[in-house]
Amino acid sequence: MASSHRSSPPVPQSKSSDAFFKKEAESAKRFRPVQSLPDVCPKEPTGDPNSLRDSPSLVADQHRWTIYHSKVNLPAALNDPRLAKRESDFFTKTWGLDFVDTEVVPSLYLPQISKDHFTAYQLDIVQREKIHEKCKTVCPPKDTFDRTLLHTHDKSRTDLEQVPKIFMKPDFALEDPSTFNTVLPWSHFNTAGGKGNRDAASSRLLQEKLSHYLDIVEVNIAHQISLRSEAFFHAMTSQHELQDYLRKTSLAVKMLRDKIGQIDKVMCEGSLKVLRLSLTKVNCIKVYNKLKLMAAVHQTQPTVQLLLSTSEFVGALDLIATTQEVLQQELQGIHSFRHLGSQLCELEKLIDKMMVAEFSTYARSDLNRPLEDECQILEEDRLVSLVFGLLKQRKLNFFEIYGDEIIITAKNIIKQCVINTVSEIEEIDTDVVVKLADQMRMMNFPQWFDLLRNIFSNFILFLKRIKATLNVIRSVVLLVLDKNQRSKEVGEAPVQKNASRESAMDTEVAYLTHEGMFISDAFSGRDLPPTAADSASPRNVCPDSEPSSSDSVSEPECATDSSSSKDQTSSGTAPAGIETMIGEDMKLSELELVRLANNIQELLYSASDICHDRSVKFLMARAKDGFLEKLNSTEFVALSRLMETFIRDTEQICGRKSMSLRGALQSQANKFVNRFHEERKTKLSLLLDNERWKQADVPAEFQDLVDSISDGKIALPEKKTGAPEERKPMDFLVVDGQKYAVVGTVLLLIRIILEYCQCVDNIPSIATDMLTRLSDLLKYFNSRSCQLVLGAGALQVVGLKTITTKNLALSSRCLQLIVHYIPVIRAHFESRLQPKQFSMLRHFDHITKDYHDHIAEISAKLVAIMDSLFDKLLSKYEVKAPVPSTCFRNICKQMAKMHEAIYELLPEEQTQMLFLRINASYKLHLKRQLAHLNVVNDGGPQHGLVTADVAFYTGNLQALKGLQTLDLNMAEIWEQKR
Repeated sequence: MASSHRSSPPVPQSKSSDAFFKKEAESAKRFRPVQSLPDVCPKEPTGDPNSLRDSPSLVADQHRWTIYHSKVNLPAALNDPRLAKRESDFFTKTWGLDFVDTEVVPSLYLPQISKDHFTAYQLDIVQREKIHEKCKTVCPPKDTFDRTLLHTHDKSRTDLEQVPKIFMKPDFALEDPSTFNTVLPWSHFNTAGGKGNRDAASSRLLQEKLSHYLDIVEVNIAHQISLRSEAFFHAMTSQHELQDYLRKTSLAVKMLRDKIGQIDKVMCEGSLKVLRLSLTKVNCIKVYNKLKLMAAVHQTQPTVQLLLSTSEFVGALDLIATTQEVLQQELQGIHSFRHLGSQLCELEKLIDKMMVAEFSTYARSDLNRPLEDECQILEEDRLVSLVFGLLKQRKLNFFEIYGDEIIITAKNIIKQCVINTVSEIEEIDTDVVVKLADQMRMMNFPQWFDLLRNIFSNFILFLKRIKATLNVIRSVVLLVLDKNQRSKEVGEAPVQKNASRESAMDTEVAYLTHEGMFISDAFSGRDLPPTAADSASPRNVCPDSEPSSSDSVSEPECATDSSSSKDQTSSGTAPAGIETMIGEDMKLSELELVRLANNIQELLYSASDICHDRSVKFLMARAKDGFLEKLNSTEFVALSRLMETFIRDTEQICGRKSMSLRGALQSQANKFVNRFHEERKTKLSLLLDNERWKQADVPAEFQDLVDSISDGKIALPEKKTGAPEERKPMDFLVVDGQKYAVVGTVLLLIRIILEYCQCVDNIPSIATDMLTRLSDLLKYFNSRSCQLVLGAGALQVVGLKTITTKNLALSSRCLQLIVHYIPVIRAHFESRLQPKQFSMLRHFDHITKDYHDHIAEISAKLVAIMDSLFDKLLSKYEVKAPVPSTCFRNICKQMAKMHEAIYELLPEEQTQMLFLRINASYKLHLKRQLAHLNVVNDGGPQHGLVTADVAFYTGNLQALKGLQTLDLNMAEIWEQKR
């Protein structure tokens, strides 16, 4: 009975006294109604995972520990009355040493609460508390429990307390010696010492005590059974009713099953059989169609091989793509085709390699065919097909192959041109000179110039061919880009998108297999829309399709063949058949296509750069021995014009400037300018060093040269081929109506200046360098002539005895002639310079200033010569008879010599200005001497003698040619200083 009581506690009633065993200390004051046990059959899960996790089932989880096996709750464990205080290691032994009591730091956000905070509340509630206490005394609470039951419970409890605690222990066992000795103390049954009667009385007393304990326990057990008897009998009654209900339910279910079986046999079995057979028929049709599709797919590899044998890469790729799509959609999971997908992928990779190799072969054959071939594009249809296939496979770097072939071909063009030219020159022994570079260096300039012209012409044809081919490739790329953009616009409409997708599925690829069946026909289980049927019709009516001769005829091929028969009027337009090749599987983004088109255009620019680079290397190979630097002006101008023409033609073809050849030309031009300038500067230096500074005759050709400059042209006159007309040289050079007495060096300097100007016309790129060199040349002439004449350097260089006034006047006139032409030279260079280079023209301003300063110094030198003469003669002057005096006679004689020396050389205006300055110097010295002699304007004898001498001087000076109107103002000699 005790075991059954522990294992299956009965359901308590509403007024059961079981609640009194829950909490003994408050049984007299509080009574807590007992809650019912959980249902042994919980509700079915509703789909909420939380409900399954939070509420374990007693049936499903009966073999594992759940919350229903809990016997003691956590407060009961913590508040064990047998312990003086809680063990400190209760939590730490399970959850770690850190789980200990710690001091809680007061929060900064919560205020400190004290009793003063509750003062207002206590004052407010004290009145209501008094009323509440008063009501409790007036109306005591009613007892909701039976006093009799409470009395009975206290009595039974008192009786149970008589039983020793050892019998209540859960580990009570008499097998334990200590327990046995405690219950039955054998020390009381010792018969020794004549105590037998007392021991017998003790044993009887012990037996009666144990019997009394047993009676108490049985009475309490019987009492507890009597309290729960009503619930026990209620459970047994419910069990019998449940068994009767289950028996009736089983009979009802059996009758229902019999009725359903009869209905199924009479009404449903036949109809279901019909449906089953209909479904079987549909499945058989699907299997048949699937087998047809498998048969068509089985022929894919032989068909691909046949297409590859005829280089139909696009058709083979389309067939592989269609087969892959069928395998993934219609034949997915077919065991016999489990390796076909990987085989087709490997075959597709093989086709990629074959296409790359084929394109490389095409590029090699296209670029290496004879340049004389008039056909610009080699097998355009083949090129279009290859480009489309490479685009389809995303091989976007195929243009690099073409670029590599361009480099190789450019080298071969130069090599072949050199070989052909060398073979035509008998002077070059190819057996002795083996290397082509050495053979080329043995050519003279005309032969090498013809070779260079031939190379340039071949490069022009080469670039035109490259441009035509790249235009076709680029047009294909742009056509694919345009088709993608149109497809994107059409795809925005859902209806059009679905229609185009179905149409593309039918028209994408329809290649014949060896059995003569189209793969697209294998989709017989699928109803084709009318648009698809219409789009497939050109496959049957194409005039160029011949199934009997070839089993691999496709709609794209048919369209390409039909369009290839038409004349292509423009090399930059792809055949119209390419539009039918572009399917929905061209998975290239617009960014990739635009980048590819730009790369193809850049390849054309690179081709131009390659031709220029090879030409530069050819020039540098010839320039190793200084050949180009030794060219004369005519040869270098011809070379420069040829290179400029080639550069201009390549820019016109490719649309972009290439700087390598232009840079090489500029480099050679700089070297040419340096040599050109050094030669002429050396020549000018030799001329100046041998110049005796005497007036030279002016040949007729120099006069013609000056006359051509006067007409506004700065160019050397062309040499007349006929018999030379004999014309006498003139004494003066006539320029714009003025006569210039010049030395021979200046005549040659003018010719050299014109050579500089003409060189700028022939080679515009060296204008700035020529301007700098010409400025240097003019400065050199100015400084060197100053050293030779004013500095008297000609005395040692040429061996002149003295620098005469005639030499000085001639030098001044030569400088004036150069100054006259500086503005003309400046205007010539200004018209050939860029606006940003105009600052270089300031060199001419500096040169003009230097020349004017030099001319002024020469004039000052002439005045200084006479000034020293006046100082020498007038310092000995004495006022005495005869008149005119010897001093004045000598002065007039020297003035006449000066006039005779310079009158024919200098213009009349300059002569007059010079003699005015000389007269001023004469008056200054005369005035100083008269002051020294104390001769004044007093009308005395000395005044008369001086006046007679001055009149003699004035008459002689004004008698000179060109000085008649010269105002001498001799009265200034008598003016006194204030």
